[in-house]
Amino acid sequence: MAEDKELGYERLGAPKLSLVDVVAQSVGFMGPVFSAAFLIPLIVGINFAGKGAGAAAPLSVLIGVVGVFALGWIIAQYAKRIHAAGSMYDYVSNGLGSTIGAASGWLYYGGTMMLDAGLGLLIGGFIHDNIFTADPAAPGVFSSSSPLPAWGWSVLIAALLFGVLFFGVRISTKVQLALALVSMAVVLIFFISVIAQVGSDNSLKAFNPSSSPNGMSGVLFGVLFAVLLFVGFETAANLAEETAEPKRNIPRAILISVVAAGIFYVIAAYAQVAGFGFDVGKIAENAAAPLFTLGLPKDAGGYGSTAILKVLLIVVLLDMLAVYIGAAVASSRGVFSMARDRRLPSVFARVSERYGTPSGAIIFVILVNLAFVALDQLADNVFALPPYPHYYALFSWASTFGSFALSMVYLLLAVGALVGLRDHPKYVWVVIAAIVSGATMIGAMVFAIYHVPSPIVLAPYYAIAWGLIGLVVMFFVKGRPPAAETLADLRGGAVVGG
Repeated sequence: MAEDKELGYERLGAPKLSLVDVVAQSVGFMGPVFSAAFLIPLIVGINFAGKGAGAAAPLSVLIGVVGVFALGWIIAQYAKRIHAAGSMYDYVSNGLGSTIGAASGWLYYGGTMMLDAGLGLLIGGFIHDNIFTADPAAPGVFSSSSPLPAWGWSVLIAALLFGVLFFGVRISTKVQLALALVSMAVVLIFFISVIAQVGSDNSLKAFNPSSSPNGMSGVLFGVLFAVLLFVGFETAANLAEETAEPKRNIPRAILISVVAAGIFYVIAAYAQVAGFGFDVGKIAENAAAPLFTLGLPKDAGGYGSTAILKVLLIVVLLDMLAVYIGAAVASSRGVFSMARDRRLPSVFARVSERYGTPSGAIIFVILVNLAFVALDQLADNVFALPPYPHYYALFSWASTFGSFALSMVYLLLAVGALVGLRDHPKYVWVVIAAIVSGATMIGAMVFAIYHVPSPIVLAPYYAIAWGLIGLVVMFFVKGRPPAAETLADLRGGAVVGG
């Protein structure tokens, strides 16, 4: 039994996940509603660089879908071969060697934990500042003061996260599925309603580069931000050991997630630019959250009502919770896998005998979340970004770190595929996908340092430093042969088709 605890938690009786479950993991991590609400304005050009696609934002999103789909196709080919919990770092190892692969795991799961911890702070602040409000004229769901401070809400949701993770991944995927589907359905209906109300003013110029203030260069700059919409699309692979027929279901889950989210994002981008009359200036006036402005009553310049606005606030919160769970699931499975391979301390490879979940890794992820809450309270000037609340500044820093870290790993994965998939029967497609996805990821990393103010601009450099530290550590910590190589059922053999 002791050996089983370090080989794979599915051997302790954890139920097998279905295709729907693993799609929920990828979609949940991406957080389509949360991303549509807060990231599409960046694509338009409401960002620190002051550049973007303008009214052609839907075109930028469409191009971004192509780049991410190319990377998703590469990951899908690897998913047919390797079915381990730490699949992302196993994929890189397959192409670039075990040391670089392990360093990429160090970087990747460091990034997902930063995303998770930063989002935990944002959720606490969102509940405190938006769901509750002491001002009856404000758009909060409850017109009363919050019963807890922002940090109190962050601690409470961290405790709930522990329960969702510890008592079984099937619970977490079902919760994610419910949160993501409800929020996506509600917001999609609202976006379609906005498009319908725009009526004869609808136009295909949203897909014309000339609609961008900077032409095609603005559209391509918008693509850099569009890639962020999809961060986490590949995380279904982290559940490979807990999934029935992983060789079939994981590749499908990844590609289905990219396509489904891509369609949603294109509609979301179009609805937001069309709803403001394709006027970038009007979008800029509501840069904090154009979605909520569109949800205002018609006499306040929106397309909804007070009730609709409150519903939008709630579903955005639900989607944020889905992202929070998805990032924690990916982080805990990755830390478990690296600890099992002795790339991290073995304590993180412990598994709950009763629930079959990676308890050591889960506790570690929760502790990182709580450490961020403490940092927010005890060092409230370290990440200051006036005039925003400190929790938002810390979230911005952590999300920039995490997104940059994941983009670096995506790039390594694309480059490594040229070697790792050299025996693929459709190798020409591997080369094309590697070039398209690699170029997209390089571009996505450029924006992270372009005209970004301090302290946010420091996050990418810290991510690079974190990756280099991981490379040094993994050079000396050789670990043992990864489970993906030693356990036959975690490898599916060579790819036999595209």
